[in-house]
Amino acid sequence: MKTLIVYDSVYGNTEKIAQAIGEAIGGQVLQVGKVSAADLQGLALLIVGSPTRGGRPTEGLQAWLDQLPATALQGIRVATFDTRSTVKFVRIFGYAATRIADSLTQKGGALLAPPAAFFVKGTKGPLKEGELERAAAWARDLAASIK
Repeated sequence: MKTLIVYDSVYGNTEKIAQAIGEAIGGQVLQVGKVSAADLQGLALLIVGSPTRGGRPTEGLQAWLDQLPATALQGIRVATFDTRSTVKFVRIFGYAATRIADSLTQKGGALLAPPAAFFVKGTKGPLKEGELERAAAWARDLAASIK
């Protein structure tokens, strides 16, 4: 099953989650600026993640999502994740994974599971204990649901 994990990262925490996901299911992991149109060809699963920045994904990730053609993800299963703080005021603005999921489904993607959240301590991290293992388990569950 051809799987691509696309991410953006500010402090390295989202990159660590993306790598854990890729290792768990054997997917190709690419930072958003390195993704080409050819990388999307023949995909069975596209997983996209970003840190939550003011309730949204990073500007770079959102720009990539915006430039995808209207039907670029037709027939591709998609899943999203974000990294976020547990600080209460963050909830007011929302989260990146939900907005990414909306963008992917608007481009024709079939959402495979609800958006996932992985938690950091404070603004810059590090990741909370156990989050890499939780990300790997989430990815294995996604892959198993396709088979």
